[in-house]
Amino acid sequence: MSFSRRSFLLGAGSGLSLLVLTACTDPEPAPTTTAKPSPSASSTVPRPKAMQRSNWTSDPYSRGSHSFVTVGSTPQFRDDLSRPINGRVFFAGEATSSDLPGSVLGAQNSGARAAGELSDAADKGDRIAIIGAGAAGAEAARRLALEGFDVIVIEARNRVGGRIDSRVSKSWPLPVELGAWRLDKTMDAVLLSQLAELGIATNPVTGSLLQGPKAMARANLVGPKAVETAVTWAGEQNKDVSVTDALDGSGATKGVSDADGFAGADLLAQYLASLATVNGAGNSKLSAWYGLDAVPNYDRLVTGGFSNLIDDSLHGVTKSLSTAVVGISYSDSSVSLQLGTGESLKVDRVLVTVPLGVLQKGSIRFDPLLPFSHRTAISSLGMGAVETVWLSYDKPFWSTDAAAWSLVGTDDDISTWFNLKAVTGENVLVGLAGGDAARRVAKLSDDDLLASALRALEPFAAS
Repeated sequence: MSFSRRSFLLGAGSGLSLLVLTACTDPEPAPTTTAKPSPSASSTVPRPKAMQRSNWTSDPYSRGSHSFVTVGSTPQFRDDLSRPINGRVFFAGEATSSDLPGSVLGAQNSGARAAGELSDAADKGDRIAIIGAGAAGAEAARRLALEGFDVIVIEARNRVGGRIDSRVSKSWPLPVELGAWRLDKTMDAVLLSQLAELGIATNPVTGSLLQGPKAMARANLVGPKAVETAVTWAGEQNKDVSVTDALDGSGATKGVSDADGFAGADLLAQYLASLATVNGAGNSKLSAWYGLDAVPNYDRLVTGGFSNLIDDSLHGVTKSLSTAVVGISYSDSSVSLQLGTGESLKVDRVLVTVPLGVLQKGSIRFDPLLPFSHRTAISSLGMGAVETVWLSYDKPFWSTDAAAWSLVGTDDDISTWFNLKAVTGENVLVGLAGGDAARRVAKLSDDDLLASALRALEPFAAS
């Protein structure tokens, strides 16, 4: 287990999250909502002129944000899921990435890996279908097309990108990123170079603020220390336990100390909430051995339209949008795809890049059934939840120039915020919720979500 205190401190400093990005199949979804905000009678925070939200949790083409390692499972399951079957069925996507799971670059790398495996197995003239037009599918399609294969990308959504979802409109001063947009300048150096070559702008995130009812601080050192104690204790046990059980068993929960005017228990709760926006998991399900193996420092935001990366990769590649694949029948000689329209498509080989949540739901039927190793991996790994809400204002009601905000000592589900005025100069705030909080947020109506967001922002209006 490659854990260090430095990785926890970096993650706590940014509070940013990274969503997975592959496409999937199922009935037509409504993954996001654009709302005209209604007034809030109880909040002292002014209503925004526009709001947009994600809803990956209930989206049938994703069934969550990205995968995580549950108690009792291991990263080996990711490798098991990535293995080809009979040289006909191949797998890619962040859930198959053991080095960079839950990331755009991890999905991209998995697409490159699968493209190489497929190329080695394929014959000249083979027709190849790729299910999903996210980062994994797009990268695989780009590489295979360059090698001269007959490639078709089949995407259930009416757009490419998967959980990279850039929304551009005249009512917003910059592209609204409802999916992946947060990167680590070190871990994602290769990806940042790609974006720079394509002219897709990214901006650094600087400055963090902890805000409570009676106190304010710039850093939370208490939460990371408690979690480090818990993970170290868990690593010495004979059996994997959840992060929750590790915190209790190690005594870290009771051992937290007050700091900077904040109660220690509140600082720990805030840090756990910020971690949930990174891994998408509830602490009672997250493995203490592997679930916090590497916490990224998401210190760059993609502000120039992340979807342009996918558009570039799929330029010139044959695509079939709004086409769900509901069944895959395979043999030693061919593959037959059953489409949601009732039609079928015969190909020589297929690459499946749908998210783990779609596979867990059984939205695609495999005939014959997948091998036990694949089914074990699918059922054992967890699918996390991260949701975002974007609010646009004519003028700011806040005064801080910190880019990352965290609420301490609150019951609000949206306790992590990003101030894009400090990043891009635009009066836009982005709130995040992860894990169980994200699942609650996903169930709110637009009006209730707005009311919840405005209540959460009240301490920043008063500061």
